[in-house]
Formats: sequence, structure tokens, C-alpha cells
Amino acid sequence: MAGKPKSGTHTTKTSLRIVDAICELDGASMDDLSEYLELAPSTVHRHLVTLREHNYVVQEDGIYDVGLQFLTVGGIAQRKTTAYPMIKEKVDTLASETEERAQFIVEENGERVYLYTEVGRSAVQTGAHTGRRGALHSSAAGKAILANMPSERVDEIVETHGLYAVSENTITSREELNEECEQIRERGYAFNRQETTEGVHAVGAAVTDSDDDVIGALSVSGPAHRLKEERLTSELPERILSAVNELELYIEHSI
Repeated sequence: MAGKPKSGTHTTKTSLRIVDAICELDGASMDDLSEYLELAPSTVHRHLVTLREHNYVVQEDGIYDVGLQFLTVGGIAQRKTTAYPMIKEKVDTLASETEERAQFIVEENGERVYLYTEVGRSAVQTGAHTGRRGALHSSAAGKAILANMPSERVDEIVETHGLYAVSENTITSREELNEECEQIRERGYAFNRQETTEGVHAVGAAVTDSDDDVIGALSVSGPAHRLKEERLTSELPERILSAVNELELYIEHSI
């Protein structure tokens, strides 16, 4: 008797697991994927064929990698964000003026996602790139977003994702997070003092619409030895808040 056919949901999950594995392995052969995912080679092959047909996976010399179709889909999602062209302009300007890394981050399913990033002349590589995900509670922009969310939504995010330590400086208790969010609301911006990456500081501020709903957050990050004292606590906050103000005015009058 033939076995019960697998559901479409199961098939989709397997395809997504294969894509995730290709990303984690930075490209892989079919045998590598079979071993890594503990799936039969025939199963992996079947999914890879479909993914290749739709340009989500490419293959060269037996090595499979993600295809640019993901860039097409991601670009569509990126441009759907409210005021994206102005967001891009402000990030580019901040990167140029500060000579550091600037980014705009949004919240999706309780995580922070880099919607757009740009680097200035003196920026250091931190691994941040468009599409990268991470914890909200360990970044300046992420904490700025949390501080401007309803407490019920923050409860949901903490319950789902927890407050795990990304570095030895990361906030890991709800009491600390509550205190931090209160300070952020009072001054209008958030700090990240080596809470995500050792040796890196950042400043971030949330962008909201006319209903006070959070759209995302602008931030600037750089080496702790450069982002310190007045530059960290005065110069960068002023630049970021100015950009946030212009963005919010643009959003208010264009929607």
C-alpha cells in the first residue's frame, strides 16, 4: 500500500530548510546538504530541482548557492516600507556625514531586520547587512523600537524570544529592559554600548507615524574608541534626531 503523501506544508518546510542550510554552509553540494539536514539525497535533489527552476537556487560545479530571485523578492518587500526612498536618503546622508555605518531597522515577528544600510569612509565591518536579523533588546535601534511599542507587544516579544545575552553587556532581565525603555522615551534615543558586538557602540532613535505607530529606527554605529563622550551622547543623537524629525514630517504630509 502506498504511503500517505506528504502535505504541501511539509514540502515547503523542507525547501526552506534546504535554503537555510545553503546559507549557513555558504554554498554546498547535494551530499553536503543531505548529510547536514539528515535527508535522503533523492529528497534534497527533488527540492533543489524545483528551487533552480524558479531561480531561488543556482548551481555551478556541483555547488548550490542561493539565487538572485531572493533579491527580487526582498527588494519588493523593502520598497513596501513606508517612505522607503526618504529612509534610504537619510541613511546615506548619516553615513556620509558621520563617516560611520548607518542603518534603518524594522521589527518583524519580534526580531530586528536591517532594511537598509550604508557605510561611511571610516566605517568598520560589523557583519550588519540588509536583511540580517537579530534581537531587538541588544541594539540601539531595536531598543528604541521596543521603547515606542505598547507594553503588551513588548510582553509578547520577550515571551517569544526571551532576553538572551548577545554579549556580556546585553540586557537580560525585564526589569533592566523596562528601566532602559523609560530612559529612551525620556531622552528620545537609545544607546548600545558593546551590547551586540564587543568594541562597537551605537545610537538609535525610533521613527513613528502620525498615530505614534513605530515604522522602524535609524541608528549609527562605530568603534567604541571613536563613538564616546560628547560624540556619542550629543553629536550623534542630534544628527539622528534631526533625520528622524525630517522623516516623520515627510511621512505625515505624504500619506
